[in-house]
Amino acid sequence: MKHKIGFIGLGLIGGSIAKAIRQYYPDYEIVAFDKNKEALALATQESIINVAATAIDGNFRQCSYIFLCAPVVCNAAYLKQMKPFLSHDCILTDVGSVKTNINEEAQALGMGKYFIGGHPMAGSEKTGFSNSKAMLIENAYYILTPSKEVSQEKINRFEEFIKTLHAIPLVLDYGQHDYVTGAISHLPHIIASSLVNFIRDHDTKEELMKNLAAGGFKDITRIASSSPTMWQHICLSNRKNISEILGSYIESLQDFKRLIDDSDEQSLYRNFDSSRNYRNAIPSASSGPIKKAYAVYCDIIDEAGGIAAIATILASNGLNIKNIGIVNNREFEEGVLRIEFYDEASSKRAAKLLQKFRYIVYER
Repeated sequence: MKHKIGFIGLGLIGGSIAKAIRQYYPDYEIVAFDKNKEALALATQESIINVAATAIDGNFRQCSYIFLCAPVVCNAAYLKQMKPFLSHDCILTDVGSVKTNINEEAQALGMGKYFIGGHPMAGSEKTGFSNSKAMLIENAYYILTPSKEVSQEKINRFEEFIKTLHAIPLVLDYGQHDYVTGAISHLPHIIASSLVNFIRDHDTKEELMKNLAAGGFKDITRIASSSPTMWQHICLSNRKNISEILGSYIESLQDFKRLIDDSDEQSLYRNFDSSRNYRNAIPSASSGPIKKAYAVYCDIIDEAGGIAAIATILASNGLNIKNIGIVNNREFEEGVLRIEFYDEASSKRAAKLLQKFRYIVYER
């Protein structure tokens, strides 16, 4: 039996899942709808999808899986439109980072027996189908939040399907999911954005903070470059959890301020030491909700052609560079040249290759 997969939305996540399915299941039929006609045209041109639907219509009948990959606030609205086209064995899922609203909406519409919420914990600061790639969800946790009405057989089937796409499925209650991601994903984005805005608002007339804010500052605020519309929707959709978590975090900052005001040497040391130990204990084998940057640093002599020589070595060995540049502020950096790659394997290959050519390389 030939399987058919439906997609509502072909942005970064939807496009990446579609590409992964096409890679591992080349014979599957993929039908997609997106308001962005350019995304559909590109997906058709690249032979990722078989059918570019102009509306949510009969093209979506007899699908084994339907992925709702539109913005969080839109996915719930698409549920009702999908209802007439769901077959008995179909699994309806979404990819949003907030699960409570859509799970409860699916149950209210009597669609619980079809619905398993999904959240692939992977992403990028870039958006759109043109930036999607099959390996985006590889080795990333893929959270599943099944409705109470869906059968265990469907849950097991979806888990196995996600495994075949080389992601790591993990089943959670949707309320638990929203609290956890509120702390490890939504809060960090708020902190990054507020920190960037704080520097902007308190900078000197000469913009010294902006010009000196390379190195560590750019690393910890990198996620502030994400889509503002997406994060506006996430904050409103997970408002209760984020407000509670943000309140607790503000209290922890106030505690830190008191330690500084009191010159409490021992407590300050314990705080920094415990945070270092806990961070070092966080596993790095699989992706989390915030995409990791894969970069190496190396010392180079300040002479014409220095960067070009390294770029040539890497390119001639089939390594694609995501970003490359001199690190002028090295408060937290070891080497003068920072080279960022698209994946960990490329980063490790580059480090070994540059060491072979006698460069001093630092990995983070």
